[in-house]
Amino acid sequence: MLDVKAHLKTLVEAHAPSGYEGPIRDILREAWEPLTDSLEQDKLGSLIGIKKGSLKPARKIMLAAHMDEIGLMVRDVVDGFIFVHRISGVDNRVMMAQPVRVHGRQSLSGIVASIPPHLLSASARRKYPTFDELIVDVGLPAAEVNDLVRIGDLITADVPLLELQGKKVAGKAMDDRASVAAVTVCLDMLRDMSHQWDVYAAATVQEETGLYGAATAAYHIQPDIAIALDVTFAPQPGIDGDEAKAMGDGPTLGIGPNFHAKLGEKIREIAKTHEIKLQDEIIPGASGTDAWAIQVANEGVPTALFGIPIRNMHSPVETVDLRDIERAGRLMAHFIASLDADFLAAIEWDELKKSES
Repeated sequence: MLDVKAHLKTLVEAHAPSGYEGPIRDILREAWEPLTDSLEQDKLGSLIGIKKGSLKPARKIMLAAHMDEIGLMVRDVVDGFIFVHRISGVDNRVMMAQPVRVHGRQSLSGIVASIPPHLLSASARRKYPTFDELIVDVGLPAAEVNDLVRIGDLITADVPLLELQGKKVAGKAMDDRASVAAVTVCLDMLRDMSHQWDVYAAATVQEETGLYGAATAAYHIQPDIAIALDVTFAPQPGIDGDEAKAMGDGPTLGIGPNFHAKLGEKIREIAKTHEIKLQDEIIPGASGTDAWAIQVANEGVPTALFGIPIRNMHSPVETVDLRDIERAGRLMAHFIASLDADFLAAIEWDELKKSES
């Protein structure tokens, strides 16, 4: 049986920002190899695990969760100090005093710093340092830093998985490796379940820079239906109560034009049958997730979105409840086991029109 916390720890402690997903892809390749019949990699770098079903001719369901993380890039090295530029959604407000890993000619531990408050004006002390004002100190003489670090090298947060109270854990890259872990839970469960449809589990690349991996993986797979997974906002100070979804109450299911209404209905039926907690999430426009790219791939793909609630999104201490990861994985597995040869006919748009008339 899969140890979800141990698996998640391995995933979030890996360093793999957008466009440089090799390390996390290697970890997932090893984890998914015993859970799938075969593994593929598309030309952009997304990893695809394939588990065959019994139905002939085959039908395909795509599960998509992105494996890239937010990160920084070296923009200059001055007197042994490294100046940075973000390559995706890093928040400058939370980077001060954070440990980081500089991926130069050799991997270097560093910390993020800025001008001490004693030397700032009163007005400057009331502001967060901008990215131009942040520096990374690796503790080496200037000459050694110049030899080891080049402009364009990557920098990622370097924090271990932190165990909080109850079933909650915190760390970097929960967005979206918490969802990747849910896909692994699903694949692990399917080993002991019979299913008719072929399962294509995609760990996609470059979501944080434009949903590119989901687009190319969907064209590569050409699925009949898809479930994308990403994180969503959990309650915390400053989060609108209407936008926040409770941690520990299961994944969310997206409702809006990005998602296929009849597919969502079928997923809710399975959740109810198996007593799996599921929350509705209203998304009236673009979801900003892999679902946005998959929905319009090829001739169009009926797509659903699961969201895993987290706190402190796009920070080194993103916080998740392990139960939500497990429930998302279980729900996907039971849904896949329910798919039969007539499923596509059951969710045709004409059927939706009939039900509304």
